[in-house]
Amino acid sequence: MAERCAVVGIGQTKHDVKRVDVSQAGLVREAAERALADAGCDWGDIDAVVVGKAPDMFEGVMMPELYLADALGATGKPMLRVHTAGSVGGSTAVVASSLIEAGIHERVLTVAYEKQSESNAMWALTISMPFSVAVVAGAGGYFAPLIRAYIARSGAPEDTGIRVALKDRLNALKNPYAHLKVPDVTFEQIASSPMLWDPIRYLETCPSSDGACAMVLSSEQAASGAEKPAWVHSTAMRSEPTQFAGRDQVNPHAGRVCAAELYKKAGITNPRQEIDCCEIYVPFSWFEPMWMENLGFAEEGQGWRMTYEGATAMDGDMPINCSGGVLSTNP
Repeated sequence: MAERCAVVGIGQTKHDVKRVDVSQAGLVREAAERALADAGCDWGDIDAVVVGKAPDMFEGVMMPELYLADALGATGKPMLRVHTAGSVGGSTAVVASSLIEAGIHERVLTVAYEKQSESNAMWALTISMPFSVAVVAGAGGYFAPLIRAYIARSGAPEDTGIRVALKDRLNALKNPYAHLKVPDVTFEQIASSPMLWDPIRYLETCPSSDGACAMVLSSEQAASGAEKPAWVHSTAMRSEPTQFAGRDQVNPHAGRVCAAELYKKAGITNPRQEIDCCEIYVPFSWFEPMWMENLGFAEEGQGWRMTYEGATAMDGDMPINCSGGVLSTNP
């Protein structure tokens, strides 16, 4: 039987467009020290470290985990690096918790970060692959056609993305750690912002941020003295090939299967009723209604209605991205 895993300490940095006051090592250590302090632990109490990091070209440092080992107290200890692109934050936590649940370690420090100001994310996303021409479209250029496909499939109103962006930007104003804050933001302001990739407007996109977040995970025995441990009830991870016949990128098969497995392991039969709130990856505002369907909170083609009904707002029955989400902070 798997060991129980608890989150006993958390810490994050202030996220910003440029954290010129710290190096990459200083950035991750800032988050780690806060997590250790929250857990009432010291570096010597940690058995292993798991680092999450998106593509190396986002900072221009290859295999940064090697030189970050000393800053994270991992010298002479097991250290793993996780990279699953945009989902790396979640998958890093899954890998770290599995080390506790498998009974391999008693306490694990896990840190995910990015310091995009030290490179060029647009360049990193559009380099020319062998025997091909660089598209120079950025992430939005790849995702915009999927959003158009969702609109055609669901009949969602054209202002759905604006409504999501407004909600997340208002939420960010309540988060002291959020990067992008737009005081007195309005629906009209978002609607009139420049169109970057139709139908994605400037204020419907995520920023490029410098920041880090850390957690201390613990076994049940090691967590006995923790004040308020948060227990991990379920984790799941699924992948699918980037290209195969019939692949649905609007409502990915891997996402549906992953969500179903997560709920099954946690004993959840009605996710919309049993889950209080969610933080999900929404790099462009339209992905909120798309993921509402993929995660089983809404029927296919009906996710946008949750936005219109106010269900995903802070005072709705299914608050989404109360922190302001990736639209406001994107490390």
